[in-house]
Amino acid sequence: MFSRGEMRLLRKGAEANLYLSTFQGCKALVKHRVRKAYRIPKLDRRIRTLRTVHEAELLHEAKKAGVPTPLIYFLDKNEGKLVLQFVEGERLKEILDRDVSQAKVEKLGVRLGSLIGKLHRRGIIHGDLTTSNVIITPEGGMVLIDFGLGFYSQQLEDRGMDLHLLRQALESYHTRLAKPFFQAVLEGYGKIMGAERLREVEAKLKEIKARGRYVPPEERG
Repeated sequence: MFSRGEMRLLRKGAEANLYLSTFQGCKALVKHRVRKAYRIPKLDRRIRTLRTVHEAELLHEAKKAGVPTPLIYFLDKNEGKLVLQFVEGERLKEILDRDVSQAKVEKLGVRLGSLIGKLHRRGIIHGDLTTSNVIITPEGGMVLIDFGLGFYSQQLEDRGMDLHLLRQALESYHTRLAKPFFQAVLEGYGKIMGAERLREVEAKLKEIKARGRYVPPEERG
């Protein structure tokens, strides 16, 4: 469907390459999970197929949860390709890099927190919550992108880690705004998840920060 000449490489990743292309006249992104030479070919294809299908499912489930995500135009399981809508707009990272008002910081934080709450309420962990994976559209909408590291979980540990990673990204790239923005995120999160769940996740965030190490699901007792 896509020839090499029709795609422009945007970014090379450890797991997948991202290309700019078109699909039936619409601007599109092609996420191609590349073959790994160190893996047995049959196993490699199975891994790429499963991860590609899984990401598409997460995007679909996120939409059902009320979280705006890119449309899925096409899925090629055999080639490990996912063709997605190109979301016009600006990354939240770029917006926060500018001199934005306190009111705007709080408004954006609350909106993002509510979207994260909607994901977690449905048992979806994004896995890579950074301000680079949030697009603000020209109409003012907020869209979450890149669910490649996402998974399903109802565990408080995983919810806490999802938010902890966002906090770390804020502290690394938006030092001045990190505290007020993250507090606004928690406010929006609480509006969706409720006061009791908010208290639980805040306690978990303190625990994760204190121990300094995330325990992945496969290592838990």
